[in-house]
Amino acid sequence: MLGKLDRGKKAFLVGTGLLVALLSYWSRPPRPLFDRPLSTVIEDRNGDLLGAQIAADGQWRFPAADSLSPKLRAGVVAFEDRRFYRHTGVDLRALVRACRQNLAAGRVVSGGSTLTMQVARLALGNPPRTLFRKVQEILMAWRLSLRYDKDTLLGYWLQHAPFGGNVVGVEAAAWRYFAKPAAHLSWGEAATLAVLPNSPGLIHPGRNRDALRKKRDRLLRRLKEEGRLSELDVQLAREESLPLRPRALPQLSPHLLALAKQNYGPGRYRTTLDGALQEQVGTLLRRYALRLSGNQVHNLAVLVLDTESGAVLAYHGNTPELAAEHSPAVDIAQAPRSPGSLLKPALYALALTEGTLLPSQLLPDVPTPYGSFRPSNFNAEFAGAIPADLALARSLNLPFVHLLQQYGVPRFHQHLRDWGFTFLNRPADHYGLSLILGGGEVSLWQITGWYASLGRRLRHFYPQQGRYDARDWRLPHYRAGDAPAAGRLDPAAGAISAAAAYTTVQALRELARPDSEGRWEYFRSDRPLAWKTGTSIGFRDAWAVGLDPGYTIGVWVGNADGEGRPGLVGVQTAAPVLFEILRLLPRSEPAWFEAPFDELRERAICQTSGSPALKGCPITRRWVPETADRAAPCSAHVPITVDRSGRYRVDLSCAEAAEIRDTSWLVLPALQAHYYRAGHPEYRSLPEWAPGCADQREAGSRMALIYPRGKERILITKDTDGRPGAVVFRLAHQQPDALVYWHLDGAYLGVTRTYHEMALSPPAGAHRLSLVDGNGRQLVHDFELIVVE
Repeated sequence: MLGKLDRGKKAFLVGTGLLVALLSYWSRPPRPLFDRPLSTVIEDRNGDLLGAQIAADGQWRFPAADSLSPKLRAGVVAFEDRRFYRHTGVDLRALVRACRQNLAAGRVVSGGSTLTMQVARLALGNPPRTLFRKVQEILMAWRLSLRYDKDTLLGYWLQHAPFGGNVVGVEAAAWRYFAKPAAHLSWGEAATLAVLPNSPGLIHPGRNRDALRKKRDRLLRRLKEEGRLSELDVQLAREESLPLRPRALPQLSPHLLALAKQNYGPGRYRTTLDGALQEQVGTLLRRYALRLSGNQVHNLAVLVLDTESGAVLAYHGNTPELAAEHSPAVDIAQAPRSPGSLLKPALYALALTEGTLLPSQLLPDVPTPYGSFRPSNFNAEFAGAIPADLALARSLNLPFVHLLQQYGVPRFHQHLRDWGFTFLNRPADHYGLSLILGGGEVSLWQITGWYASLGRRLRHFYPQQGRYDARDWRLPHYRAGDAPAAGRLDPAAGAISAAAAYTTVQALRELARPDSEGRWEYFRSDRPLAWKTGTSIGFRDAWAVGLDPGYTIGVWVGNADGEGRPGLVGVQTAAPVLFEILRLLPRSEPAWFEAPFDELRERAICQTSGSPALKGCPITRRWVPETADRAAPCSAHVPITVDRSGRYRVDLSCAEAAEIRDTSWLVLPALQAHYYRAGHPEYRSLPEWAPGCADQREAGSRMALIYPRGKERILITKDTDGRPGAVVFRLAHQQPDALVYWHLDGAYLGVTRTYHEMALSPPAGAHRLSLVDGNGRQLVHDFELIVVE
């Protein structure tokens, strides 16, 4: 008998254990408790909504807020579960009361569910309500109460409760129905949302408004009874209107929203953007887009950064509210585009840092072929030789092609890669010298970040006591808290020193830029700004980037599909946008960058050539980077000996010592001198040698062909009469009134004076042009003429 009892007890215990295990397995909460797809939400730096993207399942389900709204907490607890903070997940009193009500009514009129039980049901996917499911919710609610505190459970309910239609969670509901965050709801608004999940389909805003109002008002009276509201509070809350319909969510920065989702996945992201500025810039872009559309230009992109931190203050990846046929979804701020001349300041600053260039040093500005690459200035004019800082201010092409040839394309390309220009992903020789004129691709994000880094280097110079942080050179950031921590400080400047950065921004303060017809335009501003424009080949991209100590602004104008348009020039289309945005921004403090005098030296500079002065140079004193000590001295001024009148050159072999004097003379190569003279009437060619003193060692050095240049093939087409067209040869001579005798293949052609050019029509094939001036100097040029049928 005892054995039988023992076996019965064992069976009971085993059965009980199996039942407990089954119930335990059946009532276990999901892990994670909620795994629903979330919307992507971005906020500005103050927490205001910039935009949101619906979740993958088509629901507006915002990520949870950092804190619970006290009004919503009180309203939901008062309406749904008044004993929430006193029971352990299941309110037995409420269950008994619900059973009595259901029996009396003959149908289910009350479920007796606590908020914790509702969380369990929501976690299970809100299955049909049956007795079987009710038991499961009760068991799961007990387990949830053991695992989570009350505020966490209430937070789960607020985030996942249905609020009508495809709105899930109180954060999405607050924005959809009241256009504000849940933390800013009034008592009337909070009470409206608190009663919605009870019957979201029945009392959806816009339908059954009386039922919604009655439930809201009943909750307000209950809150008064609990002492949370005064009679005046209740009266004011009852006067608040109900939402008519769900509202559209803000879409102030849709491209940044997409970028955040792409980079970090769905979630809530506090950004560094200034919401008011973002909206103001958007309004400005709409106005400019309307103006530009007359020229079939439809797309604009703008970035505004905080110069010191690199934080994004405004981000428009494309024209707001753009028609579908003009690619509104393309985020041009991140797209690779040709930068035109925007990389010239980088090369200028690199050369200054190395000491191979001084700010006012003359650079050649003459038509020069580099194999098949034949660069020209935007306005098709040439200065012959021009100071580097003025060449930068005027954005001249030829001086910077020459500077890049000296500096080296591979080195420049590597620096650009180190700075984050990832679209320059081909070998350096793929780009060649065209790299400085926009032969590669960069993005507005990258180039605006580079200019901000240039300003950051100056902002940090004195706070870092003249030492350098490699992290000063970085791309922008848009998530709050993403600014990198300061790195190790190094006395070595790296690629660009503070002195070079300062000299560069000073050059960029010169506000002269060429317009489309080659004239010089001046943009006047009541605040200093260093700025640069760029225009890509084919008028496909127009740029303007500007910076001061407070802000860096980048503007791109064009068509997303790459279509070029006449007049799509940086100074005409992008620069006006830049300066209008500047007027939206508070004045920077300080107003301008502090000169890094620890790295600047006052030096005697040749006033004409811009190089370190030698004896005989006209001298000016200028603050230049300390690396100027490495620069080669002036080579443009040549020491010569002249007679007492200064009219003729002489030497001791043909004149008495008492009749001569030493002087210094500015001598430029013949081709440079030809163009330089037009803008500098004071420029004089070397004096002729006195009779009997002619020095033929200069033969050929005082003449240069303007066209054609180098040994090359010349292609010509036939005229309407079937004969080959003429080729106009042009020559530059140091002596303006020199006589030049022309010979082709040994045959005399004629003589020219002052204006040395001649139209020739030789037959196809190889030829030799011989030019001899009145002093017997000779220049020989071989070329091949090809007649194109």
